[in-house]
Amino acid sequence: MALVGVVMGSKSDMESMQPCLDILKELSIEHEVNVISAHRTPEKARNYGQTARERGIEVIIAAAGGAAHLPGVLASWTSIPIIGVPLPSGELKGVDALYSIVQMPAGIPVACVAVGSAGAKNAAYLAAEILGLKYDNIRMAYEGYRKKLQGDGK
Repeated sequence: MALVGVVMGSKSDMESMQPCLDILKELSIEHEVNVISAHRTPEKARNYGQTARERGIEVIIAAAGGAAHLPGVLASWTSIPIIGVPLPSGELKGVDALYSIVQMPAGIPVACVAVGSAGAKNAAYLAAEILGLKYDNIRMAYEGYRKKLQGDGK
């Protein structure tokens, strides 16, 4: 059963989110991937947020560019932790998405990581940290990754 839901606003976001998916796989974290637009398919976004917990999802990683409403919309429909990944697009290169995700109203939090591939990677690692509070195998896999970082100086 998937513990992490990875949601992106468009199929074209898949390339930017691939590092996230690779890390989740590397850490053996079960996950699902969905394309849901906060603007084009709002009912699908509502349904996804409302049913995530009953389907076993414990963390949602939501990626979007531009106005980047997807993480906030999903947060409005669930109390599961949401990690927003701002994706670079257009002339502002993701700064607009970053501002949209970090400026959530009080009471509806969304964690936010860096713009682009670094953020996609950190979203997976943050999900591992959250899940590691409950699942020893995920905590140990993530701690193993961190030990490797110390060994090669990167």
